[in-house]
Amino acid sequence: MDKNTLLQLAKDIIAGNAPEIETCKTLASIPEHDAFTLLPGADMIRNHYFGKTVHLCNICNGKSGRCTENCTFCSQSKFSQTDVPVYPLLSKEKLQEGALYAAEAPVNRYSIVTSGKRLSKKEVEAVAEAFSELDSDKVSYCASLGILDQEDFETLKAAGVSRYHHNLETAESFFKNICNTHTYQERVDTIMAAKAAGLSVCAGGIFGIGETDLQILELALALRDLDVDAVPINFLVPIKGTPLENHSGLTPLRCLKIIALFRYILPNKDIFICGGRTANLKSLHPMVFYAGASGIMTGNYLTTTGQTLQQDLEIVDQLGFTTK
Repeated sequence: MDKNTLLQLAKDIIAGNAPEIETCKTLASIPEHDAFTLLPGADMIRNHYFGKTVHLCNICNGKSGRCTENCTFCSQSKFSQTDVPVYPLLSKEKLQEGALYAAEAPVNRYSIVTSGKRLSKKEVEAVAEAFSELDSDKVSYCASLGILDQEDFETLKAAGVSRYHHNLETAESFFKNICNTHTYQERVDTIMAAKAAGLSVCAGGIFGIGETDLQILELALALRDLDVDAVPINFLVPIKGTPLENHSGLTPLRCLKIIALFRYILPNKDIFICGGRTANLKSLHPMVFYAGASGIMTGNYLTTTGQTLQQDLEIVDQLGFTTK
């Protein structure tokens, strides 16, 4: 596809015409060295739905390490030999600190994220109590506490949480390559339960873990079918001691291609660039917005460092964008 064809495709998507599956496969198969041909159309779609507004979110690592699951990319798995911090669920005051900071900053959403397959009922109630004492007028709240059930989600919603984060991680056809201590279907069921409880859902994946172009497309289509509200895109940062410590399959152009592909498939969904943004995109990381991203995670990630809020605000301003 040349640039003019892609621009026409973008116009058709904006008009409400989802691309046919063969067109999607053609998009996915565009070589990464031609990634920039995808950007004008992706930027057009992003601009139509989100204008020059950027959504910023940040997170709190509320419980760290010793996860029972064997996700190959994760430094918090007990199956990996890493030096990440290990601690139980933080105190209520510690869980609230980031929210109080976010409320006074141009940050749209604050999330508490915990390690493990799921929090216990008692721990879910503790997180809910922390949220219930916060003011939700200045910042929205999200939680990422593992494979919960609808009762847990109703508890969180009653406490003021409006969104639940739970990634599919990768395509169903590739999932067993990265985890076999729980199933892909369990992740889908969790998303459905959160939606049933009236929460919006943030679900995406991690890239650079060995998936093919068509599996990237497979994940995007699955998220479209689930009608999630926001899609976080993470890029692998290989961590010493994990099964993928020597894995290196990403270039800055491949990252831009992945973002753009997701924008063509999910035109009206918030797409956030999260873990691995600067590590993988390097000097091209401000280009994520022109590839179709409508938001970024600012500050540190779970076990790796990120850009400071001030650094990200400077980029947003220099590009002529504003924050929500």
